[in-house]
Amino acid sequence: VQLQASGGGLVQAGGSLRLACVASGRAFSDYAIGWFRQAPGKEREFIVAMRWNGIATTFVDSVKGRFTISRDNARNTMYLQMNSLKPEDTAVYYCAAALESVWYLRERYAYWGQGTQVTVSS
Repeated sequence: VQLQASGGGLVQAGGSLRLACVASGRAFSDYAIGWFRQAPGKEREFIVAMRWNGIATTFVDSVKGRFTISRDNARNTMYLQMNSLKPEDTAVYYCAAALESVWYLRERYAYWGQGTQVTVSS
């Protein structure tokens, strides 16, 4: 499956952005999906995952209640709605996909989008 991310940009603290990631290739609905981010000088962080059935798990406490993952299997698209953005959310954000059975293993996300920059100004 190939992934193409979009929607990043510059936003003031407290603002919102919605990232999108369009999939092509094999059946999108068969895969678990996830969003990761990498800030300068830091390791890539596994933010949130969603299984094929729509059940989501957030792994980063600092985004709970602010970030929401969703998917539209009919449109082969996944989203990350980001609200109440903070300067520390500044990073390159990546969408990714994995086989459903390993949805919770960050190292098993084998399919990646190209990354989209999110910059939050204070």
